[in-house]
Parts: sequence; structure tokens; C-alpha cells
Amino acid sequence: MKLLAKRDGPLVYRQRFVTRLTHWVWVVCLFFLLLSGLQIFMARPDLYIGQQSGFEFENRVLSIGAAFNEGELGGVTTVFGKSFDTTGALGVIEDENGDFRPQTFPGWMTIPSYRDLATGRVVHFFFAWALVGTLLVWLVGSLVNRHLTREILPRGRDWAALPRDIADHARLRLHHKRTYGPLQKISYFAILVVVLPLMVATGLTMSPGMNAWAPWTLDLFGGRQTARTIHFVLMLALVVFFVVHIAMVLLAGPINEMRSMITGWMRVDGKEDAR
Repeated sequence: MKLLAKRDGPLVYRQRFVTRLTHWVWVVCLFFLLLSGLQIFMARPDLYIGQQSGFEFENRVLSIGAAFNEGELGGVTTVFGKSFDTTGALGVIEDENGDFRPQTFPGWMTIPSYRDLATGRVVHFFFAWALVGTLLVWLVGSLVNRHLTREILPRGRDWAALPRDIADHARLRLHHKRTYGPLQKISYFAILVVVLPLMVATGLTMSPGMNAWAPWTLDLFGGRQTARTIHFVLMLALVVFFVVHIAMVLLAGPINEMRSMITGWMRVDGKEDAR
């Protein structure tokens, strides 16, 4: 299978300064938000639908915990009522001495690596507000330089060309053009305009202070527990996007891709105009 990754074309200025700056700030923010968020999640490793967790009723959609089975401690992850043995990965992990102990996630997946909810919350809230500020900077900058309307906002022709672009990616025929392809546009639009704002909104909805100031947010997301579940699902979507994004960078030519996100300049296919 052959990659369509010509490197005989001209260098074009593809990534503006605001785009590059906010991209790298987001990398840092999302790293600390993910690991500190998992630290916070360990305090109650369950997800529910509704305003509150069930006591006399069952509204749980996910649970990660530990249980004894025939005298042996094991990790159990339950999704929509179906349980899975996740010993060694989730619920019960192996420590440095080779012993199994109850813990939702391994230490390398959380900040701090040990159980410390207070520190996890401090780290999470700091980088959450840094993410919000960076998102606002990107939005204003992208409206001023028209990056959002010209290169991110999908148009009719992008949707029409999407099936072919998906097929090219599936065959690893990766193109280098001056502008984003249909799949890139739709993916970036979904992350920047839908997922990240929803992450912020659902995060705020979990705050009692926010609930007192704007109680309508609870109705908007169907309750605090539903907002927490949506927040968690969006986190998983970001992780999947990150993995695919890194894979595409490696397959498309990491030196060329990294150069474009550091200096702004990218070498494109064929005879693209170097405007």
C-alpha cells in the first residue's frame, strides 16, 4: 500500500501563529486535564444518568470497582449492566511488589500518581481555565484572520467530497495540500466548535456554584450526573481523536507535519501555489 506523500512541491505558509500557539497550549492543557480528571474520577468511579446517583433506583451506566470472586480480589468494570473482569488494568491493579490492590486506575494514568483528590482538583481547575482562555484566543484570532470561516467551517462541497476522502485515508493515500481536506475540516470543526465547548459547559454544570448562578444548565444537560457522564464520554472522544491524529501525523510525514505546526511552513504535493 503506497502513501501519496509527495515532497517535491513548494513550501507554503499553512499554519498561522495563533493556530500554532493555541495548538501547543492545548496539548499541555489536555494532558494535565486528562490525568487530573482521572484522579478526580477515582473518588467516585461510577457514571449515572439523571440529577443524582441511584439509591432506591438504578441509573448507573458505568462502574469500575473491585470484588472478591472465590476468595480472590479482582477488578470488575460494569457497562450498562454487563460486567467484565479487568483485573490488572481497572479496578484492581498490580503494585511494584507484584501484589494486587484495589485502585481504579494505575498510578501512571493519574496526576498525582497517588490518591490525592484535592491536588487533582487544583490541577484540573487550573488547566481547565487555561483551556477556556486559549479557546477564546483561538476563536477571536481565527475570526480575525478568517481561519475559522475559510479553513475550518465545512461547506457543501466538503460534505460531498467526504466519502472519497475517507476512502483515501483508509487506503493511506494521504495528501498534502495548502488547505485542509474534508475529513480534516469536519474533524477539527467537531473538536474545536462542538467537543471542547461542550467539555467546558458540562464541567461547569457539575459545579454547585454554577448551578446556583445558572440552574438552567442542569435542565439543559438533564441533571448533574448526566453532565458528568457526557463530560466523561467527550473525554474518551478526545483521546480517540488524539490517537488518530498522532497516527495520521506519523503516516503523512512527521517532519513535514511538525514543521508546519512549529514554523507554519509545509511542503505540499505537486505544484501547489506558494501563496
